[in-house]
Amino acid sequence: MALDTVAIAQKNPDVVQPFAELGLKPDEYARIKEILGRRPTSSELAMYSVMWSEHCSYKSSKVHLKQFGDKAVKTDALLVGIGENAGVVDVGQGYAVTFKIESHNHPSFIEPYQGAATGVGGIVRDILTMGARPIAVMDPLRFGPADAADTRRVLPGIIAGVGGYGNCLGLPNIGGEVVFDETYIGNPLVNALCVGVMKHSDIKLAKAAGAGNLVVLYGAKTGGDGIGGVSVLASETFESTGPAKRPAVQVGDPFVEKVLIECSLEIFSEDLVVGIQDLGGAGLSCATSELASGGSGGMKVELDRVPLRDATLSPEEILMSESQERMCAIVEPKHIDRFLQICKKWDVTVTVIGEVTDGERLEITWHGDLIVDVPPRTVAHDGPVYNRPFAKPEYVDRVNAEKIIVPRPSTPDEIKSTMLKLAATPNLADKSWVTSQYDRYVQGNTIQSQPDDSGMVRIDEKTHLGVAIATDANANWSYLNPYEGAKLALAEAARNIATAGAKPLAVTNCLNFGSPEDPGVMWQFAESVRGLADGALEMGLPVTGGNVSFYNQTGAVAILPTPVIGVLGVIDDVRTRTPMSFDRAGLELYLLGETADDVAGSEWAYMHGQRGGQSPVADLQREMRLIELLVAGRTLQIFTAAHDLSQGGLSASLTEMVLRHNVGADITIANVEVALISESPGRVIVAIDPAKSEQLLALAKKQDIAITKLGTTGGSNLVINGAVIPLSELRTAHTDTFPKLFG
Repeated sequence: MALDTVAIAQKNPDVVQPFAELGLKPDEYARIKEILGRRPTSSELAMYSVMWSEHCSYKSSKVHLKQFGDKAVKTDALLVGIGENAGVVDVGQGYAVTFKIESHNHPSFIEPYQGAATGVGGIVRDILTMGARPIAVMDPLRFGPADAADTRRVLPGIIAGVGGYGNCLGLPNIGGEVVFDETYIGNPLVNALCVGVMKHSDIKLAKAAGAGNLVVLYGAKTGGDGIGGVSVLASETFESTGPAKRPAVQVGDPFVEKVLIECSLEIFSEDLVVGIQDLGGAGLSCATSELASGGSGGMKVELDRVPLRDATLSPEEILMSESQERMCAIVEPKHIDRFLQICKKWDVTVTVIGEVTDGERLEITWHGDLIVDVPPRTVAHDGPVYNRPFAKPEYVDRVNAEKIIVPRPSTPDEIKSTMLKLAATPNLADKSWVTSQYDRYVQGNTIQSQPDDSGMVRIDEKTHLGVAIATDANANWSYLNPYEGAKLALAEAARNIATAGAKPLAVTNCLNFGSPEDPGVMWQFAESVRGLADGALEMGLPVTGGNVSFYNQTGAVAILPTPVIGVLGVIDDVRTRTPMSFDRAGLELYLLGETADDVAGSEWAYMHGQRGGQSPVADLQREMRLIELLVAGRTLQIFTAAHDLSQGGLSASLTEMVLRHNVGADITIANVEVALISESPGRVIVAIDPAKSEQLLALAKKQDIAITKLGTTGGSNLVINGAVIPLSELRTAHTDTFPKLFG
């Protein structure tokens, strides 16, 4: 194909361009021509198409996401908020922590191993670009039915990709989820979270300031893998039949990324960069336009200087390539020699590809010919914004009116049978088949990880300051009531941090939904965002950033609305954290919180083929009082153990607690027909030394939290209202499921 330059575009305005094939609508193409005052060159068209894609531009979600700013919590803890590569919060002692969660759903369906691996690599680079050392990752995952052929195809590869990349980077995987549901068949969710730590003075931003400063590309060479990658894949519905656009999925090399991390951190430590951006979705199109847009001037780039793995790549392909392990830095000329020296030391490919100008244009040349001449902000930030129609789907009132009729355990035989069935169901079964493939303890600072309520890492080995992170989503509740579902997920993630004794500090999110062109899906999304924004404001937690993933549907079947909420908390001394379970006999067990008949949206109802009724309503004031109680109890060292009740309710939490250290318990439960299977939010089981019972009761009274004695620990059985369940039998039920399913 002949080179399409700006001069040719001006001379030949009527050339037919494949804008629709690149995902642009006719009005979007017309808008590009209006911005430029001419037709775009093929390279400009490539840039606009990937940058204006749903994945990169948030064009369908922006109008709703602004609530996170409008309802923002004013807090001194927030150092960098929404708009940068990741949010940054102050955790004390001069430390700042950055964390973010993103999706790599569609690439992981097409190429499970590489899709998941590069999802981890991408989120790690987002954290790195803030100036932080990445210290841990997490992976909330969703799949179709556990016994479905497609699940057996994608799950092993995705798990191997997450583990393979993270393990090679030397990053502990400290938490996540594996959830199964019919709606994710053909559309698994692979969400990846990374957390990093730095000093306040080390924070870096994505901006190209200072005319004459150099634009430096370093890391891996650019190849044909990932051309259009996630930017196109994640912006289109998968059809159940017929061909669809299948851009090349990115291919990752964790060893290259590991060296890139160490090289970058040395560059940052010597303060050699003015601005920094990783090359993720939309590759060089994104990095150059965002850096120029975030700065004070323009930018000139010589595209033919970009080091290539494939010499046949066209300029358009180079601009669209999402090849992994690449970074773009803005460097003052006086620092360039030292920058190049550090890259040479780490054997990292590095090239000066351009410079910052005092103009207002992003200009890109190819062997001296001008092929891109655009206002950078129009590419990076001023793309189309859609206020898409949304309407409450007809199913909502219908399913909300349904009566949930499920077996209610009351006799000893029924109680035992219910416990064993819940322990073995794939959503609640032991996940060590998955987590054993992840290195949880590399770096030596992991305090807790799966299957604990939250992951926790120490960030200072002298003072023992640490952070805890949890991710949660209950898509069944979001299906019944997306507004409450988002609030409930936020409350659960915050509670999971607090059971260990950490104080919740900030929120990130990954909002996974079907097609935004469906008014019903758009209503689910709008309600979820409203719920999260309202909930975060009420709980006093800033939303630091996140990710929107649309078009998660196959044909007409959308996934359940799945807003994955991540909460980060701080703990002043990790040595005093409250463990998830007890390891000895003679302790007293108490239930904090109230149990209602909340079977709608529960795992027990799902196991009986029912998804209806009314979701619980979040009581965030009570949740905040419960968090205060849990943090105070840790500070006063009242608790021997604390474990959240969520999916599977009391049954699942008791199973996990007794099996952890093989110590049984004798429990008496009033209204067992409800109490064993209900999933009422805002509940925690705590284990205490009997000598501390008065302290606990006083703390519960002070915070106005209901408290009920459940029983005592000890023995080799879990006994519930006379039903004797040997721990050996419970363990077999709990641990056999995954090996039987996946080998």
